[in-house]
Amino acid sequence: MSDRSAVLHQYLFPKQALTNFAGWVAGKERGAVTTWIIRRFVAKYGVDMGEALESDINHYKSFNQFFTRALKPGVRPLAKADLVCPVDGAISQFGPIDGHQIFQAKGHNYTTTALVGGDAALAHQFAHGSFATLYLSPRDYHRIHMPCDGRLLRMIYVPGDLFSVNPATARGVPGLFARNERVVCVFETARGPFVLVLVGATIVGSMATVWHGVVNPPRGGELREWHYGDQQIVLKQGEEMGRFLLGSTVVMLFPPPALIFNPDWSPTRAVRLGEAMANFANL
Repeated sequence: MSDRSAVLHQYLFPKQALTNFAGWVAGKERGAVTTWIIRRFVAKYGVDMGEALESDINHYKSFNQFFTRALKPGVRPLAKADLVCPVDGAISQFGPIDGHQIFQAKGHNYTTTALVGGDAALAHQFAHGSFATLYLSPRDYHRIHMPCDGRLLRMIYVPGDLFSVNPATARGVPGLFARNERVVCVFETARGPFVLVLVGATIVGSMATVWHGVVNPPRGGELREWHYGDQQIVLKQGEEMGRFLLGSTVVMLFPPPALIFNPDWSPTRAVRLGEAMANFANL
């Protein structure tokens, strides 16, 4: 069966209704039922609770509390690199941006302009730059951290579809990461701008940032934008910047010159928060 055929059913079933329902269930406090659901989830996906700040699953009053659990201090040390990996997950793709084209999977590209919600001026800053797309599976830690120091300039909520973002769907749905719902965070750094995009997906109940809280819901058909240029919202490398309530994908954009990525990186490889992702090219 082709990847395209394997995802046809996703075009048909009511993804938003399912996502809204999943978000409602995950936020409820149901005592022993919640504990049972968490216990089954941990067993099914092999979640390492030994790394969690609170390892006792009875501690979590809702599935969302468990899913966005904090890690113990020191379990994700930061590498000495200009850019560190912002999440636990797996590499989808990474490398140079071909003009304005980002590689999604064999046979599929999408544009930087589409990814950031249609802002061509913003997208132009990343022409011939670099990108990295990282997938967070259900078993992973679901807080997102800063790859480098950055000052927040803008946040853009872009409405969209809610396809799954697993590897098979990335191979089968054209322009997946630029058609799903997403939150685009624009930062200024000592080496120019960078963008970190939180991509929504089926049953991702919400996405949140540390400066705003929950961005969605509400869901709607209109792009929303917030400007922070008059504020000093500065986050250091390794600091938490946001989280997914149920798993998804992050896409990062960096301006030219092209980054020098970790030579150990390759598509599908597992990655951990804090490991070396890339260094800036010498100017």
